[in-house]
Amino acid sequence: MEIWKGGVISNQIKEQAESELSGLARVPRLAIIRVGERPDDVSYERGAVKKLQSFGLEVESHVFEEGISDGAFREEFCRINADPQTDGILVLRPLPKQLDEHWVEETIDPRKDVDGISPVNIAKVFSGDRTGFAPCTAEAVLWMLKGNGISLEGKRAVVVGRSMVVGRPLSMLLLHENATVTICHSRTKDLPAVCRGAEILVACVGKARMIGRDYVGEGALVVDVGINVDQEGRLCGDVDFASLEGRAAAATPVPGGVGGVTTAVLALHLIRAARQA
Repeated sequence: MEIWKGGVISNQIKEQAESELSGLARVPRLAIIRVGERPDDVSYERGAVKKLQSFGLEVESHVFEEGISDGAFREEFCRINADPQTDGILVLRPLPKQLDEHWVEETIDPRKDVDGISPVNIAKVFSGDRTGFAPCTAEAVLWMLKGNGISLEGKRAVVVGRSMVVGRPLSMLLLHENATVTICHSRTKDLPAVCRGAEILVACVGKARMIGRDYVGEGALVVDVGINVDQEGRLCGDVDFASLEGRAAAATPVPGGVGGVTTAVLALHLIRAARQA
């Protein structure tokens, strides 16, 4: 079984980003908005800052107390949203319950919405308009497949997970590449059998090692989007990676797979946002 490492694809994206960065009058700047000190948010922020800086980009973190009121948060968000020196905005979610995420999605400037949460960008993704920003993780899956030389046209793709963060937008991106797409979820009957019919299987369900060998058809390509912590406190994906040997043709590991590609896509989106400003 071939192991698809994210670092190789990140380097491909970096080459493209450097090409698109040339000619800009100033260095693009990303604003990361984080509320509270959730370990996964802090970890993701740290990785994103490191990746973007390695691409030669600027990052400014805006960290607010967990108990900030909705009114105070809205005021701060609007200030960041209107800042002409800010080219892109990344909001780490979920937000605390007292804050209205729907308001954030509706309010964020679509031109700065580099992680594709605005209804404007989501509509563009679903309609096939490539001027919009897709969610970075969904686009990272496409980079992982195409960067490894996979033609998606006519392929049977199964996506396990239907969230607006990955599952649904990813399904649309695959469809626009002329793949034949099946979206699965918790109510799907005989899920393992449906998954075994896939030439490309993408796991984005958020359950540690849920996808085992019996879900994978002979010679399938498996992309694991999940990031979970197992009972031993170790990072793992939605796929039981060790069980795929001798069954899958290729698979992405966790860690070391899609995660790093996601932050590279974020960098590319930031550069494109700055070019469109």
